Amino acid sequence: MARILVIEDESHIRDNLLRFVRLEGHEGLSAADGHAGLQLAREQPPDLIFCDVMMPQMNGLEVLAALQADAALKQVPLVFLSASAESERLEEALRLGASGYVTKPFNFAQLQAVLKQYLPK
Repeated sequence: MARILVIEDESHIRDNLLRFVRLEGHEGLSAADGHAGLQLAREQPPDLIFCDVMMPQMNGLEVLAALQADAALKQVPLVFLSASAESERLEEALRLGASGYVTKPFNFAQLQAVLKQYLPK
């Protein structure tokens, strides 16, 4: 069982992602903003992070930068979730160290593929 952190400011999306994670047999942690997500990641290091890009106060790119600067969390795969499908944003996220990028609305098959790709067997 893996520990998966969901950082998402929209409660219905966050709740659906947590439900999905638990149905897949994993432990789910959640945070409503980047600051809380970063703190939770430091307290309970996850095996994978799903993170929204556009959030108030601390956006997903800032979360990614903070994770990249933390030796204990730098290797944790972070997959962005965003309503923006702009290729420039995707390229920037990957260039900065994101493991992947899923556009909203997403489906559970896409999320299952992410789990299969980034979680240990």
